[in-house]
Amino acid sequence: MKHQIDLHIHSKYSDDGEYEPEELVEMCHQKGIKVMAIADHNQVKAIKAARKKAEEYGIRYISAIEIDCTYKDINLHVLGYNIPEDEPYFQTLNDKIYDQELSLSNKKIELTKKLGFNVTKEELDQLSDNGVYTGEMFAEVILNKEEYKDHPLLKPYREGGDRSDNPYVNFYWDFYAKGKPCYTKVIYPSYKEIVQNIQKYGGEAVLAHPGENLKGQYETFDEMMQEAKLNGVEAYSSYHDQETIEYFKNKAEEYNISVTCGSDFHGKTKPSISLGW
Repeated sequence: MKHQIDLHIHSKYSDDGEYEPEELVEMCHQKGIKVMAIADHNQVKAIKAARKKAEEYGIRYISAIEIDCTYKDINLHVLGYNIPEDEPYFQTLNDKIYDQELSLSNKKIELTKKLGFNVTKEELDQLSDNGVYTGEMFAEVILNKEEYKDHPLLKPYREGGDRSDNPYVNFYWDFYAKGKPCYTKVIYPSYKEIVQNIQKYGGEAVLAHPGENLKGQYETFDEMMQEAKLNGVEAYSSYHDQETIEYFKNKAEEYNISVTCGSDFHGKTKPSISLGW
């Protein structure tokens, strides 16, 4: 069954996604994927179009969303499956996060200038459909500027560099993530609130790529389960080695919850990740 299921895909409705929902369904069909879910960041816009296209190919489509939230000082992503995409709660959630991200985009430009890179709104608007500028967008602009071709700070992201596997998203992690010089704080809802509301509206809450978000803090998973019990955990992920997969499979068995699999495919921002976990 490996590669026939992918429950964690991003469309253009994620700020760091590339493809139209219908294109992703076509791509899944080409790959032989039989069950799929587009789980955009805090967004449900892709669901109806993707579901309609999936029906044409006989692909089982599961409605989904990936929601940013926090547990203590840890930023997490919780996937919500089988959610009612017309439920106003999910739109309101997106609006609150979008408003913050929009207001912080200009601050990112100023912080990027302090790194020594000049990036303009006009350049970023070529990549953004909604005025929100992500770290990956800054990376794409900067890494493709001739004037920064030999900049020493960018060497790890060039071909052969140790951060060149996914250069755009790695640039984000190194400079725009929490604790990094261009970080801008968005206030996300709590882990407990998100799990309980996904379940309240009839969905299943699944912790996305826990090995990535809980690095060095796996014991936190047990604390989280005491605060709000998940329905599942994404043990099979592009980010997980076999040891990590086995760890979270065992945790799922311990708590009698589901195990899911997902690639976290985005397109150009994560070129080393392909569809099918």
